[in-house]
Amino acid sequence: MMKIILANPRGFCAGVNMAIDVVDQVLAHRGAPVYVYHEIVHNRHVVEDFQHRGVVFVNDVSEVPEGSVVVYSAHGISPAVRRTARQRRLIEVDATCPLVTKVHMEVRRYARDGYTIIFIGHHDHDEAVGTVGEAPESIIVVESPEEVEKLEVPDPDRLAFVTQTTLSVSDAVAVISALKKKFPNIRQPDKEDICYATTNRQAAVNDFSSDADVVLVVGSQNSSNSRRLVETAHIQGKPAYLIDDDSELNPEWLAGKNKVLITAGASAPEHLVQNLIDRLRREYNASVETRTLVQEDISFELPKSVRTLTVLN
Repeated sequence: MMKIILANPRGFCAGVNMAIDVVDQVLAHRGAPVYVYHEIVHNRHVVEDFQHRGVVFVNDVSEVPEGSVVVYSAHGISPAVRRTARQRRLIEVDATCPLVTKVHMEVRRYARDGYTIIFIGHHDHDEAVGTVGEAPESIIVVESPEEVEKLEVPDPDRLAFVTQTTLSVSDAVAVISALKKKFPNIRQPDKEDICYATTNRQAAVNDFSSDADVVLVVGSQNSSNSRRLVETAHIQGKPAYLIDDDSELNPEWLAGKNKVLITAGASAPEHLVQNLIDRLRREYNASVETRTLVQEDISFELPKSVRTLTVLN
């Protein structure tokens, strides 16, 4: 008989909940089509559901008809995108996660004070692109300790770092250690940038995977924090797989496995987790034990831009 260890916390974080609520509100008050710059969150099911309801996802604000509403995704955007939107007289609704906004503000402050900024993150991720856009002449993106070793900066005493919010905690620690070793005077944020939800979900996998034979992570391939959960399990020596939903489950992964740890990335809807559990119950007579590392009670209110929009309408 199979045992499922269901990790808690898992799934939607406060920023994702807020971003999805923003699009729901705009749809309700303005009607379709609603234009969203980039995927609102990195989850295929969420994106497809919104598309079916009349949301149009664009990769350039020039694709949005002049005078229309545009919603910015949870990952944040660069000032250049805002300038283009205003030139096109777009009505801007900003669903950027407040924790991402915090990093943008740090970058602006460091750049204003004449610092070179190291952004620890993934070069092509939407969050990195948006953050780098705040100070493109002053910011360098690094992903690994090896890249740190090759770094050359104008003034080692005018150097600071920030991090992508969805990084692997262990990867971030390795890069930060390398930075501090090479640049002892480097400045860092007063409070770490990695999102509480990313940290909590990784910590749960770290703690609970020791009792599991295999780890299943519900989330999309383009979700940075979901991929980090798989990496966290691998570090613990456990086989782990990232799946969008139960249809991607490969029975070979479960051959001879009695204990399965299930978790979900911060942009994965809970109903996908429950569908996976239901399949394992049907096909493997699985029982479920929920294990809670920490209770999350964080929420973000809707941004002023959407509250104003709904009132005006």
